Amino acid sequence: MQTTLSDSARQLPRAEEADSILRTCVHCGFCNATCPTYQLLGDELDGPRGRIYLIKQVLEGNEVTQKTQQHLDRCLSCRNCETTCPSGVDYHNLLDIGRAVVDAAVPRPVGQRLLREGLRTLVPHPELFKGLVSSGQVFRALLPGTLQSKLPRSAPPGKARPTTRHARQVLMLEGCVQPGLAPNTNAAAARVLDRLGISITPSREAGCCGAVDYHLDAQAAGLDRARHNIDAWWPSIEKGAEAIVQTASGCGAFIKDYGHLLRSDPAYAEKARTVSALAKDLIEVLRDEPLEQLGIHSAQRLAFHCPCTLQHAQKLGGAVEALLTRLGFNLTTVPDGHLCCGSAGTYSLTQPELARQLRDNKMNALESGYPEVIVTANIGCQSHLDGAGRTPVRHWIELVEAALP
Repeated sequence: MQTTLSDSARQLPRAEEADSILRTCVHCGFCNATCPTYQLLGDELDGPRGRIYLIKQVLEGNEVTQKTQQHLDRCLSCRNCETTCPSGVDYHNLLDIGRAVVDAAVPRPVGQRLLREGLRTLVPHPELFKGLVSSGQVFRALLPGTLQSKLPRSAPPGKARPTTRHARQVLMLEGCVQPGLAPNTNAAAARVLDRLGISITPSREAGCCGAVDYHLDAQAAGLDRARHNIDAWWPSIEKGAEAIVQTASGCGAFIKDYGHLLRSDPAYAEKARTVSALAKDLIEVLRDEPLEQLGIHSAQRLAFHCPCTLQHAQKLGGAVEALLTRLGFNLTTVPDGHLCCGSAGTYSLTQPELARQLRDNKMNALESGYPEVIVTANIGCQSHLDGAGRTPVRHWIELVEAALP
């Protein structure tokens, strides 16, 4: 695609990157065939090809409107289009660049602005978030249905974690909302890793990965959180930590992008590359370990929802399914497994109607094989799907840990 960036666009820090991505797109339209919002709305501007065209117009100096912002906001950033694209268009980075320009030019309505600022204030703070979840559980019956659906139906407390005792050690990102919504997930991961001779090195200074800020109109704040985490992890990395493990694939996808996002920061570029290289989804660590020696076996009937951040961003589609099958779990077939469930970080709150439609479609697909439980690899997807109040949804590592003898 030919582009002619405006003079103002050429001054952007990522102007050259945007121009390169735009020129990669050949406008074939294959991406629309797998775009969840295009499938729902049927509007060219609510598909990747249309959004690329809108960003091109913006960067060439054309008028930026609330309509432009709306079409970009409706994108889930699921990156399904990247998996589909025959030209290798780096869509999510172009979208980030375009959104930053549009958000700077178009003030949001007060309600949207307050919602986004409220989410940025609440979500990245685990203790505050956990306290609000606990209060919500107490007053659950008094809450409107939309808020009730955001609370976990059942959240068993996290069991005790093993002490750090093995020579092999990894770091683990604790996450923001997961300690409040599913406190047993990281504990289950720690216990399985411990049985394999791998200990978790505590890193209490590390916090939110930065994705919440970055994707809610505050990219600079998101990158500051990335720098904070790099500083928090660096002493353990220097001591030989094997990996930085994430049990939430959304966080993992963003941490794996630190190296790219901070590549122009002279103080952090090299460290960011190292951190991104060490970032591993839990499945990347466990799939290479001798799990058979643990004596895990279960014939439980499961449906696996593969989060977009696992299959499209981290390119790990099929990895969890293979491990669960290897351990004896009975996995059902899930039609259209490539499509997004509608969670997409905070999307289910900023675009609730579209998110609900996508969730219901995904639940129908997941339940078509009559599973006992649905499992996934990302807390956002888990909470969003479980909010339908249908088949229970849990993180896959909890079922693996429960099957330990």
